[in-house]
Amino acid sequence: MKHWRIEDVAWDRFDPNAVDPALVPLVKAAAMVERNGRDYAVYLGRVFPDDPDFRRAADHWADEEVQHGDALAKWATMADPTWNFGAAFDRYRAGYSVRTDADASIRGSRTGELIARCMVETGTSSYYTALAEATAEPVLKQVCKLIAADEYRHFKLFYDHMRRYLARENLGMVTRLRIALGRIGESEDDELAYAYHCGNEPESMVYQHNRCTAAYMAGAMGVYRYRHIERGTGMILKAVGLPPRGRLSVGATKVAWKLLQWRQRRFHQQLAA
Repeated sequence: MKHWRIEDVAWDRFDPNAVDPALVPLVKAAAMVERNGRDYAVYLGRVFPDDPDFRRAADHWADEEVQHGDALAKWATMADPTWNFGAAFDRYRAGYSVRTDADASIRGSRTGELIARCMVETGTSSYYTALAEATAEPVLKQVCKLIAADEYRHFKLFYDHMRRYLARENLGMVTRLRIALGRIGESEDDELAYAYHCGNEPESMVYQHNRCTAAYMAGAMGVYRYRHIERGTGMILKAVGLPPRGRLSVGATKVAWKLLQWRQRRFHQQLAA
């Protein structure tokens, strides 16, 4: 059962005067990525065909992801009544697809697959928390808080199953860390960039990965504060079996924060050029 429904959101509290125009393109892109969650459940079902408990959990997870997309799309349409989410999402689906015919995890093991899923949920939990705190618009704030809470529960879901498979597959620390860092690096692949393109650029404009990545990332990175990176770093360390608090966490957070600031500057420079 879902922890909340779209009908539970106080849509009547929407305040157009409190909408930050810089956040609307980010929400449009996020709406399509979240709405596309069902394909990932199909993929996970093929990776875990003999694990009915996990498959049921993955299907429930996908239902919540789809609801996230629908809620974000509804808000974006209220913020920009000219936006046609259905048409934008059809464009996105036509040009970007998740591989659903795999017979095994692309991460090399089931433990690796679940570590990768933990990284995704770490990123989304941190991002929607940051977005909720960055906006003054009350409905977007509520929606993002609800989604962030879901994403944190999703992290715990994948983490618990990861621990179960780790006991069988016994992946080494270096392998687990490599998988985690590799999945984090994939945040700049076509999934988000193409969603930004379909959600915010006309069909007549040719898609360019670097331009769309820079446009999305420059905006998205701007909503983060140090505390969001600190929390996310702890979740990453926990997922790979390292202490989520202490000197390692403090040092890793400082490095991650400086890297994020540097990357944001680079993306702004790309856009200016």
